[in-house]
Amino acid sequence: MKNKCVFLDRDGVINVDNVNYTYKVEAFQIIDGVIPALKKLKEAGYLLIVITNQSGIAKGIYKHEDVYKCHDYFDQESGNLIDEYFYSPYHQSTTESLTRKPDSLLFEKAIAKYDIDIAQSWMVGDRERDIVPANKLSIPTILIEEHPNTETSAKYKVDSLFEAAELILKKA
Repeated sequence: MKNKCVFLDRDGVINVDNVNYTYKVEAFQIIDGVIPALKKLKEAGYLLIVITNQSGIAKGIYKHEDVYKCHDYFDQESGNLIDEYFYSPYHQSTTESLTRKPDSLLFEKAIAKYDIDIAQSWMVGDRERDIVPANKLSIPTILIEEHPNTETSAKYKVDSLFEAAELILKKA
């Protein structure tokens, strides 16, 4: 039997997004309601996989170790709810990569590794670049809408990960 999964963007979905990048644990602010939302999804049998672009690495702003520290911090705070983090350290100004969203390679790797049934899975992101690869793979999509009336190809729009989790569980 295949696994069901909720794919999650990181910045803007799990933690507060920062235009100057979130790479220091001290600046990693978990959004209210995120941990209870993830607990509900985990209890319902979903794998939780983060797919995130971390282009600050390619730009020389921070290092892989900084990303690991932030993920370790979130794991400690959440009780290890995330099954795996997949991230792309690239940026088109330095290196093209199919791992970088809006391309879908990191999704495809996770789907293969965890034997994921995309029909029972979801993608939750806060930008169109999160939605595009999921749509390409026919994964149902939810946009966390920071600004009202955001143009998107996402199937649903919500205000928070907690609201996305409720929607997912209602539709399951």
